[in-house]
Amino acid sequence: MSSLTCARLATWTIAAVLLQVLGLSLFALGFFPVKPTLSGVSGPESYQMPTCDSTLEDGNKTALPPDHLRSLYKEMSGIPPSFDRLILMVVDGLPAEFVLGKGDQPPSKAMMEAMPYTQSLLSNGRAVGYHAKAAPPTVTMPRLKAMVSGAIGGFLDVAFNFNTQAFLDDNLLGQFCKIGWKMVMLGDETWIKLFPGLFMRQDGVSSFYVKDTVEVDHNVSRHLEVELVTADWNLLILHYLGLDHVGHIGGRYSTLMAPKLKEMDEVIKKIHMSTILHQNNLDKRTLLMIVSDHGMTDNGNHGGSSYEETDSLALFIGLQFKVPDSALATHNNALQVDIAPTLALLFGVPIPKNNVGVLIARVLDSLTDEQWLRALELNSWQLLRLLQAQIPGLLCGNSACDGFHHEKCLAVSRCNGCITEKFCCLYSKAVALHSSWKFQSNSTDDLRTTIAAYYEFLTTSTEWLSRRVTDKPLVLLASGIAIMLISCVMLLSLLFRLCSEIYLTQMQCLPNLNGCTNKWRLDEAFVLIAVLIHVLSLGASSMVEEEQYIWHFLTSSLFLIFLRVALQSLPVGPASSLCNEDKGEKSFTICQSSKNSKNNDTYFQVCPVIVVLICGRILRGWHQGGVNWTHLPDISKWLEDAGILGIKSFQIASVFLVVSFGSFALFLVKSMRNFVLVVQIGVWISASLVLFHIMEYENHAVVSTNSIAQIIYATVGMTVMGTALVSPWITPVSNRMPYKNTEPVSTSLPIDIKVESLLVGIRDSAYLNGRTYIICWCLLQLLLQQPINAMPVLLLLLQILASMNYFSTDGSHHKQWVEGISSRSTVLAGVLVFMITYASPLLFLLAMTMYIPMTEMKYLRASRNEDLGCHLRMMVGIPCLLPLGLNSVVLTAFTIILLLMRNHLFVWSVFSPKYLYVCTATVSIYVGVSIIAATGVYTRSIFFFRTKMFSLMEGTT
Repeated sequence: MSSLTCARLATWTIAAVLLQVLGLSLFALGFFPVKPTLSGVSGPESYQMPTCDSTLEDGNKTALPPDHLRSLYKEMSGIPPSFDRLILMVVDGLPAEFVLGKGDQPPSKAMMEAMPYTQSLLSNGRAVGYHAKAAPPTVTMPRLKAMVSGAIGGFLDVAFNFNTQAFLDDNLLGQFCKIGWKMVMLGDETWIKLFPGLFMRQDGVSSFYVKDTVEVDHNVSRHLEVELVTADWNLLILHYLGLDHVGHIGGRYSTLMAPKLKEMDEVIKKIHMSTILHQNNLDKRTLLMIVSDHGMTDNGNHGGSSYEETDSLALFIGLQFKVPDSALATHNNALQVDIAPTLALLFGVPIPKNNVGVLIARVLDSLTDEQWLRALELNSWQLLRLLQAQIPGLLCGNSACDGFHHEKCLAVSRCNGCITEKFCCLYSKAVALHSSWKFQSNSTDDLRTTIAAYYEFLTTSTEWLSRRVTDKPLVLLASGIAIMLISCVMLLSLLFRLCSEIYLTQMQCLPNLNGCTNKWRLDEAFVLIAVLIHVLSLGASSMVEEEQYIWHFLTSSLFLIFLRVALQSLPVGPASSLCNEDKGEKSFTICQSSKNSKNNDTYFQVCPVIVVLICGRILRGWHQGGVNWTHLPDISKWLEDAGILGIKSFQIASVFLVVSFGSFALFLVKSMRNFVLVVQIGVWISASLVLFHIMEYENHAVVSTNSIAQIIYATVGMTVMGTALVSPWITPVSNRMPYKNTEPVSTSLPIDIKVESLLVGIRDSAYLNGRTYIICWCLLQLLLQQPINAMPVLLLLLQILASMNYFSTDGSHHKQWVEGISSRSTVLAGVLVFMITYASPLLFLLAMTMYIPMTEMKYLRASRNEDLGCHLRMMVGIPCLLPLGLNSVVLTAFTIILLLMRNHLFVWSVFSPKYLYVCTATVSIYVGVSIIAATGVYTRSIFFFRTKMFSLMEGTT
């Protein structure tokens, strides 16, 4: 069998990754919802009954001048606009429960006291509120789309939330623009990205710097006084992000929540007191609407489908009717997509083409009976067009509809049959009742019956259209899985082949290992069983929700096995069994000294394992993660109860200890002291800025700007890039050994001095790069993570350093893939406990740039092979292939599980969100592997270039 050269390894690995991306793309395209859409925008044809082929309806009249188009809409709709100005105030992340209560219970006393003016409007009947249920994914961008278009958001919109593109589907803002509205936007820049060039004035702020809870809202409110007295706009959008950021920092019960709600209440009061002056002016009526895009969990997170996350608010202020009972103003339910058709009819524009929402009944109570039925008819026509796109021929010569005549429809009590017959029956029944009421009775009872018939058709249509997006093409799904299986087999085959070649190299370099590595060990068997347990656990929704407990168990068990192995290496019995006294006093002394040295090494092997286990146990108790046990006490809750001073103390201590451990590790590099000093200065400057940033907080509030964070990013970036680019050029290539724990190679093998010097230099550079990577990454996490998560960042760092120290000094010679998996398991335990990002897997991958040279140098130093490909294959291959191979197993397995669970009750609430996390983890693996490969190839190329140059210089002299 031919050797696996570096070029072949790289080629096959890249091919496998590309196949994985292709398979994943095919599966995601077939599995995740793609909303049924109609092209174009609604125009005057939306006020006419759908024809047999609605796609051929003439939309040329939408090119009319705005004034003419507005008059045409008013004439054709038969419903005069109720308002001509709209103030849309979006309070990001505000749960409706905070304002309206939950079920039959009012809001808590603290919430009501935080928003006194809003509560007075509700109790006096001057406002009406709704629990507007948001569809998952509960993140900002898809929820804004749902509110302005009424369309079904795709589940993959959660990914596009981080890279918002222009929204081209039919929507309310586009309709307002066509009738000549002038629009102003203040707040979240997502609006600007969705609707570029649409606003005559705008001031956007970024939504992703969640530590900012002050300036992000001040940038909106500072324009209010001017805008409220300016009459040149028709739509004013105010998107406040501060409350969402408060939730991300401290959860929905944060001490900052009540002050932030009070701030929002003051904004509502200011706006209402200003607009109320215009309510009696029939030519200039303004509607104030307060909405939220989503809710939040107790921890302040969102994105899923729990009640807390989907409980968004829709509050109407300015409607011209009195609510006799305050309960009627708060105990209302709707869907978030219902906002779009309701606002369209309130402001006299067509309902967006792809809307699946239904008119909110009580908001339109001011309409006459005839106008009310006309509104329901327009909503029905719009949904009927959407149904026709899914069911060709509906109501157009379809035999299923032929039997529904006027008289027969009036006598129908229940519509059954296939879906086509059901829609025909429901729609025909509503039309017949409407016609009968209009031309015959006009009675109140018949009006209620007609309204109920329309709503039955509308709700049935909405539910069917919402379910329609879950239809999945099995051929596409199977093709994606097949390609991913091929990719998985390729990666695992490459990993097995590479491990086999490394094993052969080890046997050649260190023949005494033959008895230690040619048979399976307990830790190796356990690792494979652990991978199998993890894969099987992904098939149970409860196991997915509580996955962190599985990782805690597996990680602790694996390191307990390592502890057992280390303890078995401790000496037992008298020294006479090892040293023979008859050889003389001198011989005995030498033997005893060797024994003591071995004992010390064994004790040093035990300590790192104990450190890993202790840190893991603290991490286990830091957060009660998952879904079912978050209410149980844990360390983080205890610290939060202790107050902000305790949390800040842990933050400061974590920063100091991270940098201290890092500086000590960098100090071990003896070969380039001056450059290491420069790196340490960069690290300490970054740490000082992080400490300054932390100290500027007061009760989690932030400084007036985020310029400090930008300086930290720049300092950390320059430190990392400078170290990675410069260290290979200035690291001395010498024969000196800078590490005390380096295992000596067999003295029976010849060692080429040039190879020895080259490998020591490579190790110095890789060690320095790896340490700098992980220290700077930890500093960034201490800046970005919640304050309560500062100490876990330190614990994760300690686990990584202890794991690497154990494997670099261990004399039991674990196989390299076991060592890599062990380090990775430690990190994954942390990420599944408390991290909301993928900082931990990337931390593990960055650390691999330092770990592999430390553990494999003892084999490479004994080799005479100076070929660049050989060294790259052995020192870069494993840290790249190991995470890619393991991730491919998990990704492929869970893809198959997701296909099998496609009709499961929790497919959209548990399995689909988990699949997105797995896909995101895959991206993080790609990023980390790319950094490892780039660093390894660059470092070793520079060293081999320098070696060749030195050889040429020596040859000339």
